[in-house]
Amino acid sequence: MAASDPESGKTRSSSQLPEVDDQIPEELNKHGENGNAEKYLGRIENNRRYHLYREGSYLLPNDEKENERLDIHHALVMTIMDDKLFLAPLKNPKRAIDLCTGSGIWAVDFADMFPRCEVIGNDLSPTQPSLVPPNLQFIVDDVESDWLYEDAPFDFIHARYLAEAIRDMPRLLRQAYSCTKPGGWVEFHDWDTHPYSIDESLKGTDFEYYYQLVLAAFIKQGYYTQPGKHLEKWLTDAGFVNIHVKKYRVPLGTWAKGEKNVGKREGPSNEQYIYGRTWRRQRNVWRMLSSRLALVIGFPSSTNVFR
Repeated sequence: MAASDPESGKTRSSSQLPEVDDQIPEELNKHGENGNAEKYLGRIENNRRYHLYREGSYLLPNDEKENERLDIHHALVMTIMDDKLFLAPLKNPKRAIDLCTGSGIWAVDFADMFPRCEVIGNDLSPTQPSLVPPNLQFIVDDVESDWLYEDAPFDFIHARYLAEAIRDMPRLLRQAYSCTKPGGWVEFHDWDTHPYSIDESLKGTDFEYYYQLVLAAFIKQGYYTQPGKHLEKWLTDAGFVNIHVKKYRVPLGTWAKGEKNVGKREGPSNEQYIYGRTWRRQRNVWRMLSSRLALVIGFPSSTNVFR
């Protein structure tokens, strides 16, 4: 995790929300108010739904099962962080954005906490709730496109779980820097998605084999699978100062003494993640791996990885 504030001395002007992408249907930009957004949610493959806007740029599902997984992840991170929504020393933010907001649960909680703050949650999918605090707006947007927020910068930029979702993290952080007010903060929470075992008990298991295959495939397609370990350097390179880093070990399952509540949440979440990402990768992207993946995809219910 990392939080930092940009160097002061820049002059910024404040304005209204930037114009949204004119290629996005109106129903998408106002999906909280317009029931027609349902038809833009995505297409079904292997009984899972995947996003339609900028189709294929994000490889995980966007259906209700995936939103449930993201909400479990939110509960996991809240447990790790002692029920804190963020670590940055915010006082009275006026404008904030949650990048790749997913189910929108973090943005809703943040908007409730700061009712005088204008909060935006953006995502490729209009899957967030419609009943939200009045100071919160969800918009459909692609964070890997050029940002349009420089004339309306933020006091706080927040992002979680961008592993295996972003192809150019350094550019994303440079854009975040350009859209942060002097004295503002950005906070990124992300993973090293490679599994580790203290006693090396994962060596030679189907679980290790699965990750070797699938993470290599994500890397081949240009996605970062270990962004957490690089955040400090990327923030520094982007121009941020006063950078703070906190690292947490996240157990899978209830094996870890004193960390059972964390493991209870991460085990089932990781299992859903495995099924959600594998079948589409197998069918559409990495056909050469399909027969090998099929041999190991059944392992979560037949091993003690998530015990």
